[in-house]
Amino acid sequence: MLDKIVIANRGEIALRILRACRELGIKTVAVHSTADRNLKHVLLADETVCIGPPQSKDSYLNMPAIISAAEVTDAVGIHPGYGFLSENADFAERVEKSGFVFIGPKAETIRLMGDKVSAIRTMKSYGVPCVPGSDGPLGEDGDENIRVANRIGYPIIIKASGGGGGRGMRVVHSDAALNSSINVTRAEALAAFGNGEVYMEKFLEKPRHIEFQVLCDHHDNVLVLGERDCSMQRRHQKIIEEAPAPGITPQQRAAMTASITAAMRAVGYRGAGTLEFLYEDGRFCFIEMNTRIQVEHPVTEMVTGIDLVKMQLRIASGEALTLKQEDIVLRGHAIEVRINAEDPKTFMPSPGPVRLWHAPGGPGIRVDSHVYSGYNVPPFYDSLIGKVIAHGENRDEAIGRMRNALSEMVVEGIKTNIPLHQEIFGHSAFRQGSLDIHYLERRLGLK
Repeated sequence: MLDKIVIANRGEIALRILRACRELGIKTVAVHSTADRNLKHVLLADETVCIGPPQSKDSYLNMPAIISAAEVTDAVGIHPGYGFLSENADFAERVEKSGFVFIGPKAETIRLMGDKVSAIRTMKSYGVPCVPGSDGPLGEDGDENIRVANRIGYPIIIKASGGGGGRGMRVVHSDAALNSSINVTRAEALAAFGNGEVYMEKFLEKPRHIEFQVLCDHHDNVLVLGERDCSMQRRHQKIIEEAPAPGITPQQRAAMTASITAAMRAVGYRGAGTLEFLYEDGRFCFIEMNTRIQVEHPVTEMVTGIDLVKMQLRIASGEALTLKQEDIVLRGHAIEVRINAEDPKTFMPSPGPVRLWHAPGGPGIRVDSHVYSGYNVPPFYDSLIGKVIAHGENRDEAIGRMRNALSEMVVEGIKTNIPLHQEIFGHSAFRQGSLDIHYLERRLGLK
């Protein structure tokens, strides 16, 4: 087992990693910006290292500073969490070349599966169904791009190859708007991700977003831990996630498990990862893979009883998976809501001091958050301040427990999206389940 690791992240995921390390007897080094001296995991870690000023580019994206922190503290591994450098192949490579264990996939696997264009090509080659698209990055030839779009059929969506977090996407309905949309998306992608490569896919009208969680070790073992429904989205960003996905049959789950297992074994994947699909008319279409732990991993943990972060650490230590696919049983239903520091109507960020924080409780309720009364939410980072997870014997019970939890939760001093969640859980359509990814924007009149 790794005896000391650097937690190269912040917020709730950093605290989540620290807790898993404590259970396994692993010492922790919390790296932090000057704005994050009072984060809960920083206060609890065995050692701390300040790696720069508040701006992410000078701290949490500063590769030399993070690797130096591992060197000066004699750590043996680095856990990137999610976001920041978690899917940066160059960072993974530099970590390994510096003599440390990167707690995640190999750099070449991140390059292969973290880039959406190469991931789609790879999955197609292994027989995994994909959304009809350009089958590669778009070039500068406007006439050729129009021909590709007409072959696919409008509407189409332009996507950034290296994108994420709902950015770098643009829907196009006609030839007239195509090439200007490609140019704008390319410029946005270059500015946001340092990679201006874009590609084209068929824009499905009413798909659901279904993703499958995998764990893979160094010994050719692959586990598929069921699926999650992440269709409640705003501007391509997930707000509510649940497991298992309503309406997915055991036969469909078994077929996807077999297909994904074969593909992951062929790729030589290592660690935790998520394969994301659009699901429409009974058909799954692969769209991308996240080569890291996901924000929504707790719902899978709740229905499988498997600690995914501890499994990441065990796999990175070279341990073999002891469970077999037939050991994976989904028990009950779990739903997660993301609590963001933002105005529930305008979605503008709401940083500032939290005067009072009271987390809900009761049967089946879990809260993952780094926030406490007196904590100051900084304006420099993502607005996510916590997650509430409800588990029940079935979906109706999980929804009932979540509604209770949201009514109990108290956050004073800043605005949060709790009222939005309460409104969504009051929708009869949501309670029935199986809604598409555009439902929330249609229901709330969002653009």
